[in-house]
Amino acid sequence: MSISWKGVMPAVTTKFNDKDELDLEMFSVNIKAQLEAGVSGIILGGTLGEASTLTYDEKKILMKETVKLVKSEVPVIINIAEQTTKGAIQAAEVAEDCGATGLMMLPPMRYKANDYETVTYFKETAKSTSLPIMIYNNPIDYGIMVTLDMFDELMVCDNIQAVKESTRDISNITRIKSRFGNRLKVLTGVDTLGLESVLMGADGWVAGLVCAFPAETCAVFELAKAGRIEEALEIYRWFLPLLELDISPQLVQNIKMAEVATGIGTENVRAPRLPLIGAERERVATIIKKGMASRPKLPQYK
Repeated sequence: MSISWKGVMPAVTTKFNDKDELDLEMFSVNIKAQLEAGVSGIILGGTLGEASTLTYDEKKILMKETVKLVKSEVPVIINIAEQTTKGAIQAAEVAEDCGATGLMMLPPMRYKANDYETVTYFKETAKSTSLPIMIYNNPIDYGIMVTLDMFDELMVCDNIQAVKESTRDISNITRIKSRFGNRLKVLTGVDTLGLESVLMGADGWVAGLVCAFPAETCAVFELAKAGRIEEALEIYRWFLPLLELDISPQLVQNIKMAEVATGIGTENVRAPRLPLIGAERERVATIIKKGMASRPKLPQYK
């Protein structure tokens, strides 16, 4: 399956049971809700997926389970966040062996690579695999900016095809489109800039709150793409307080609380993460409660 790199692609959470084991039953419930809403891909192993806490075997189980669940309906994309080039290449091999359709790649983790090292890291991994790749550009959270000049160098790799644009600079979408046209697809990676990014020409949205609100996220995107801006804006204005739960160090806990409210997840996280407590829990619960109480009736958007 090829990847068109467009539409809503949820960075899904990993479901755990009360024994801190994979909860594949609830994981299946959530994936089916995403597909029913009309997502165009499933992304595994990101921050929301708590990938840094998963064992090697757990990652393989989740990959194979997701491939089985989607039945080739949409691409399955695996996030690569490794410390070494060798590790990234091995992760790409495992993803391909497990049936993944594509990769999302962060720059090297822990070590703050310079531009030359970062470009080489991406190139060497790209050369090792036949899978299409989306570069995750998030200098705010991960400390390395992939510049337009760096993307120029990366374009020699035909399978580097997209960027998850998370610089928080909305103008960067226009810069990328002006320089690379359709050669480099742009998917926004910031929930609170979702609608704005689509209006600026983003091809897709790698979303977080979609984990709890798949239909609302897809509706905003599809309505905006169809030019039905007022309808998209009405949903988006309701959605924004919830979307702001994504831009927090506790985004996993926040979004899992929202998944419980919509009936497609559990609150279980893996230590060192812990469920929210005290005043912060009350604050997040209030936002979710208000959102659920005023949840809009969606127009036909598919």
